[in-house]
Amino acid sequence: MQLKIILLEPFFSGSHQQWAEGLKNNSRHKIEILSLKGRHWKWRMYGGAVALADQFNQLNYHPDLLLATDMLDLATFMALTKNKSAHIPTAVYFHENQITYPWSPFDEDVKLERNNQYGFINYTSALVADQLFFNSTFHKNAFLNSLPSFLHQFPDNKGLKNIEKIKTKSTTLPLGMDLRRFDKYKPFATKNNPPVLLWNHRWEYDKNPDPFFYALFRLKDEGVDFKLIVLGESYNKYPSIFKNAKTRLKDNIIHFGYAESFEKYASLLWLADILPVTSQQDFFGGSIVEAIYCDCVPILPNRLAYPEHLNEETYSHYYYQADEVFFGKLQDTLIEFSNKEPLNGELLVGKYDWDKLIYKYDDEFIRIVSK
Repeated sequence: MQLKIILLEPFFSGSHQQWAEGLKNNSRHKIEILSLKGRHWKWRMYGGAVALADQFNQLNYHPDLLLATDMLDLATFMALTKNKSAHIPTAVYFHENQITYPWSPFDEDVKLERNNQYGFINYTSALVADQLFFNSTFHKNAFLNSLPSFLHQFPDNKGLKNIEKIKTKSTTLPLGMDLRRFDKYKPFATKNNPPVLLWNHRWEYDKNPDPFFYALFRLKDEGVDFKLIVLGESYNKYPSIFKNAKTRLKDNIIHFGYAESFEKYASLLWLADILPVTSQQDFFGGSIVEAIYCDCVPILPNRLAYPEHLNEETYSHYYYQADEVFFGKLQDTLIEFSNKEPLNGELLVGKYDWDKLIYKYDDEFIRIVSK
């Protein structure tokens, strides 16, 4: 059975774009993408539904399923397209949500108490959709568990009974990734001396860069030898620790900044040996999965979605239990690195490659339409 699916993506950039294109290219269903450029995320959450509704209304095409991401105000989209969409099943894929995402205290919307509006769009989209997919069980539970307190803050008609309705149509569907594309850049050499540490996340406060770099400063002061690759996208405003690190660790740095091509990014991931992670927020952690696939030994906090990637009982040696022991864990990993067997990243996280996950995606879409 082949379905006709329209995928609605108001923020067509980065991991959102990679996921949408990967789904389209691997699915047995016929998927058409209606999208807007990945910029001005707050405006996309407000105005994206209007722009995409206009695109949809001009189509001479009747899909079997509408699949939106969490950046779309689905309620507004459905209202503006009701003549065409009234009887089409709908699903929302949550890459993130704005209720539990940690807002920067410097964000103007927090100061003006407007930040709840973005979370409310996620809430009403969840009410409207026939099915909700979350990229990790951690993400699903975080969203559902946050709804009581989120709704309680409003003055009346809080709609608490809707929480159970949302819960019954929520399930986990891990992020599909094109991990195989890294294979062609894999080098023959597997270890470096000294080991190469890696940062490959966005340069933002929720990725918690301060303890990462402070640990590296301390290692350097104590004479522990290492090299460093810093990747990830930076914006106009980013934590000042990055500038400080570029100066203090200049003798250790192999690369510092955004990789302008996938070839460069993949090659640097394969070059790295150890991935220390200090993040306070990750609904899934795609960059971490990519690094592990490229045989980087992870040092992960036992929180967020990370225990879903590597079973904690089997791979407890990759986790640390509290931030206070992060430095010691990193130091021990560096000292013992040369004596350890090389990591087989494909064995650990290859389950997220599209060739493993696409069957689950396709079957879920048929299940929605067949209800």
